[in-house]
Amino acid sequence: MKRDMDLIRLLLMRSAGYDVAKDLEPYSDEERAFHVTLLKDAGYVEAVIRTNQVGFPNGAVVIRLTWQGYEFLQATMDNKIWKAAKEHVLKPGVSWTTSLLLEWLKLKAREHIPGFPDLPPKTH
Repeated sequence: MKRDMDLIRLLLMRSAGYDVAKDLEPYSDEERAFHVTLLKDAGYVEAVIRTNQVGFPNGAVVIRLTWQGYEFLQATMDNKIWKAAKEHVLKPGVSWTTSLLLEWLKLKAREHIPGFPDLPPKTH
């Protein structure tokens, strides 16, 4: 099964209390469980994973988001930035890591904060 970053984002949103039930409908229980397992592996959630007889995840319950999970979720919340990330970073044929994606998302978020790039230097 391939990692689906849209599903990752939706699962984080659901875990933070956003109503994304309709958006999750196309995904099977196995797909959701697999991706919750990935989120747990990445340290984004604390979760309980149920596996089948061969060890493949077939059920999962997220207990809570971790600090890292909230950080990643916040970086993906702007729909315009998320769409741009999918076009520029997550597109097929581009080699990327989650940390690279997160840095790109942070850079784009900074561009939307007035004055952020031009902070005056500290005086002593």
